[in-house]
Amino acid sequence: MAYMIGVDVGGTFTDFSVSDTKTGALFHYKYPSTPEDPSIAIVEGIGEILKAYNIKPEEVNYLAHGTTVATNALIERKGAKTGLITTKGFRDLLEIGWQKRPSLYDLHKPKPVPFVPTNLICEVSERILHDGSVIIPLDEEDVYKAVNYLKSQKVSSIAVCTLFSFINPAHEQRIKEIVQEVYPEVYISISSELIPEFREFSRMSTTVLNAYLGPVMKKYVYNFEKSIRDTGIKIDPYVTQSNGSIISISETIDSPIRTAVSGPSAGVVGAVYIGEQCKNNKIITFDMGGTSADVSLIENGKPQLSSERLVEGFPARIPMIDIVTIGAGGGSIAYIDDGGAMKVGPESAGAKPGPACYGVGGTKPTVTDANIVLGKLNQKSILGGRFAVHRDLAEKAIKEHICSKTNFNLIQAANGIISVINSSMMRAVRLVSVERGYDIREFSLMAFGGAGPLHACEIASELGIKTVIVPPSPGTLCSLGLLMADVKFDLSRSKIMIAEKQNIKEINEIFDAMLEEGKNMLIREGVAPDRRSYKRFIDARYEFQNYEISIELPDCPVTEDVLEEAIQSFHKEHERNYGYYNEKNRVQIVNYRISAIGDIDKPTLKESPCNPNAALPEPLETRDVLFQGRPDFIKTNIYQREKVTPGCAFNGPAILEEMDSTIVIPPKWSARTDGFYNLILTYNGGEK
Repeated sequence: MAYMIGVDVGGTFTDFSVSDTKTGALFHYKYPSTPEDPSIAIVEGIGEILKAYNIKPEEVNYLAHGTTVATNALIERKGAKTGLITTKGFRDLLEIGWQKRPSLYDLHKPKPVPFVPTNLICEVSERILHDGSVIIPLDEEDVYKAVNYLKSQKVSSIAVCTLFSFINPAHEQRIKEIVQEVYPEVYISISSELIPEFREFSRMSTTVLNAYLGPVMKKYVYNFEKSIRDTGIKIDPYVTQSNGSIISISETIDSPIRTAVSGPSAGVVGAVYIGEQCKNNKIITFDMGGTSADVSLIENGKPQLSSERLVEGFPARIPMIDIVTIGAGGGSIAYIDDGGAMKVGPESAGAKPGPACYGVGGTKPTVTDANIVLGKLNQKSILGGRFAVHRDLAEKAIKEHICSKTNFNLIQAANGIISVINSSMMRAVRLVSVERGYDIREFSLMAFGGAGPLHACEIASELGIKTVIVPPSPGTLCSLGLLMADVKFDLSRSKIMIAEKQNIKEINEIFDAMLEEGKNMLIREGVAPDRRSYKRFIDARYEFQNYEISIELPDCPVTEDVLEEAIQSFHKEHERNYGYYNEKNRVQIVNYRISAIGDIDKPTLKESPCNPNAALPEPLETRDVLFQGRPDFIKTNIYQREKVTPGCAFNGPAILEEMDSTIVIPPKWSARTDGFYNLILTYNGGEK
């Protein structure tokens, strides 16, 4: 026997998906998270799984997890004490940034505080020009002084970012050697190794963030690997990257910033897989957990990728799945602000003390408490009966913190909480779709996470989305996505050239060097030659423009025909993004990118035949439920989802319960189950 385990660490629960590679069986498990040390919940949860399913530790041949270590360290500012060495005259670059205000119309909103204080930023004399030539040699005495000063300040990490090092890394490499000589125990991150691309501020910011996280991730990796070894599991674990792929956990020590949105990216990978099952390649993912909601867009079966995003107010220039995250989860706390308006989130009750209804110390009203009061959630227990809930505590919290401060009665207050949180999530969905030029009506909403299927239909109907897809075990889709991910390394280089015939030789030289580097990385991961593949991209713009569009190239050397096809693709993408194109303008290539991909064994989910005469099972109970937009409670049948078989079709209102989630199907919605046990929900209520 052999088993694959995917683990997703959430703010409230840690989710597990386990695949038996011999039989194809797939099962899921949830365990309360341990925010003080996420590895505790992982190890304890794995221990329970091994015992419950009689699995021997040595039978586990694959283990991957999405980590929140980097995310939490940045949010809570609990990274390492970090110093920075840069070119003389550029000490204030982190503070100046792009000279943009965080909010254009809020003059009082403060700029984010840099992760390196001014007194820990050191300048050294050196200067490399835009063509890579050295105009001012590196003053090594300056470097020794800087390193000794940072050592005296007891920094745990040093970032190095000098001007034009992405063209000529010689000075940064020498600075690294001196740091290792003088202060060998310090963690060091240099920009020319991490992100050899132009744009000084983005490159410096990314390098600083990476250095800030380095010692934290190094400690976590050591503790996690030791804990896994203690369970008897012998294989080396993987970690999800922000681009949706996996890498060996030891690789994250050098580039922890690549795991900044590790967990949510796995959910998008899982959504792509489910979309393929449903033959649906236009999807907006809606992943709502206990702490946050993550929204992303999939077009033509591919997630949208961004090469740069803001992390705690600072740019991180690394490939990431384009995910919008808001503080809207089942544990989001509702309150009345100073102006008398109801607000929900972003503060969350988390796993501890949790929503009031959990009865483990929480006293503030949350979204989960509101869903309990409205009858949408089981009012006795969740997690398949393993976790008791207390309706009376939910009612008490809402009355004390909402009703007592407003004119709302209990039901109005609970309904208001759901209305507010739904509005927040609708804004996030619009942000990844309508505000980026997509027609939202062409997409389906895929709901997952523990709370996603609770809210999805009501959100979709308000947005004009006609179809909602709920995969089986939606609360653990992120952990399932970890079983579907490939190994991938994203490499990049900057060299500004016009896309024309005389530059083809140099373009191919750049790609060839990255291909060799990518191949060596895949070899290190143990990927066999027949399971390696590569994707090539260029970032292009019209000459004299400031921003680029990414264009995929075929995986072959660049020829005149390939280059011409890329130029035409650029014109089309420019028109789609900006509403116009100009074939007379010269196209300029700025960045060159390679994705080196290693195909990993994945579980195969088998399709079952659909029975057109399949009927609903006997309901577990009938409960009074108040749906959004309805004046009164409606008696609603509650079913166990696992007993709803392929081919079964029915109309709402109905609620389906399973171990890891609850699916709310309001009136005017119909449902059917396909051969993969995906639930396809369709709105029949007319135009919105």
